[in-house]
Amino acid sequence: MALNKNGIFGIASFILTVLGIALVLLGVLKYTEYAIGFSVAGVGFISIGWAFNALKGRV
Repeated sequence: MALNKNGIFGIASFILTVLGIALVLLGVLKYTEYAIGFSVAGVGFISIGWAFNALKGRV
């Protein structure tokens, strides 16, 4: 199974979105004193995943 560029962008955007959601949840549920830092990093990962998803089919 050979992956083309669109498949790689799709998988990368999914992984980045899952990592971002995990960071936000980790900050909110486990490390509440560092919730702002975890949330900012998580939103950054989610936005990069969103940008990768927008690049699918254009590169």
